[in-house]
Amino acid sequence: MNSNIESHSHHISKQFNVELEDVKNQLLEMGGVIERQIADAMQSLLDGDSGLAAQVLSVEDRIDAMEISIDEECSLILARRHPAASDLRLVLGVIKAVRDLERMGDESAKVARMAIKLSEEGEFSQGHVEFRHLADSVTKMVSAALDAFARYDAEAALEVVRADVAVDMIYGSVMRSLITYMMEDPRSITRVLNMLWALRALERIGDHAKNIAEHVIYLVKGMDVRHEKLEVVEDQLEELLGD
Repeated sequence: MNSNIESHSHHISKQFNVELEDVKNQLLEMGGVIERQIADAMQSLLDGDSGLAAQVLSVEDRIDAMEISIDEECSLILARRHPAASDLRLVLGVIKAVRDLERMGDESAKVARMAIKLSEEGEFSQGHVEFRHLADSVTKMVSAALDAFARYDAEAALEVVRADVAVDMIYGSVMRSLITYMMEDPRSITRVLNMLWALRALERIGDHAKNIAEHVIYLVKGMDVRHEKLEVVEDQLEELLGD
C-alpha cells in the first residue's frame, strides 16, 4: 500500500475507517457487476445471442441504484467527517470512479442493443475478429483499473493509461477497415453501422477505464493528470515515485 494512503487505517475514529473501507468496497462490488455486464454484452454480439443481450439491459437499474447508494454514502462522509488530504481524495476518487463505472454500464447497454439489431439482421461476421481483439484489450483495461484502485497502485494505473493509447490505435484501424468494406458493398451499410456503433461503445469503455486509472494516480500521488499527454504523465509520475 502506498505510504500516502496508509492514513486510512490509522484514524482515531474506528467508525471513520469502516466508512472509508465500506465505500471503497461498494465501488469494487459495482466494478464487478460492470465487468460481468461488459463481458456479457461482448459475448452477446459475437454469438448473436439476443437473450443474453436482453439480460445485459436488465442490469441497468441495478447499476443505477448502486451509483446512487454510493454517492449518498460519500455525501454523508463529506458532511459528517470533513475529510482532508488523502481521505478527501479517496472519497472524491470513489465518487468520480463510480460515475465512470455507471457510464461503462451505459456503453455496455449500447453494445447489447447493437447485438440485438445485428441478430435480427441475420448472419454477419464482418468485423467480428476485430471486435473480439478490441474487446479483449478493453476488458483487461477495466480489470486492471479496478485492481489498481483496490491496491492504491499508481504504477499499475499508469499502465492502464498507456493501454488506452493502444486501444485507440486498434479502434482507428478497425474503423477504417469497416468503412472501406461498407463503401465496397452498399448492401452491408446498416449492419456495418451497427457494428461501428458497438465498436465505438467499446472504445468509450476503454476511455472510462483510463479515467479511473487517472483517479487512482490523483488519489495516491495527489497529481491531476487529466488532459495531460502520456509522456508528461510518465515523467511527472516517475519523479514522484522516485521520491
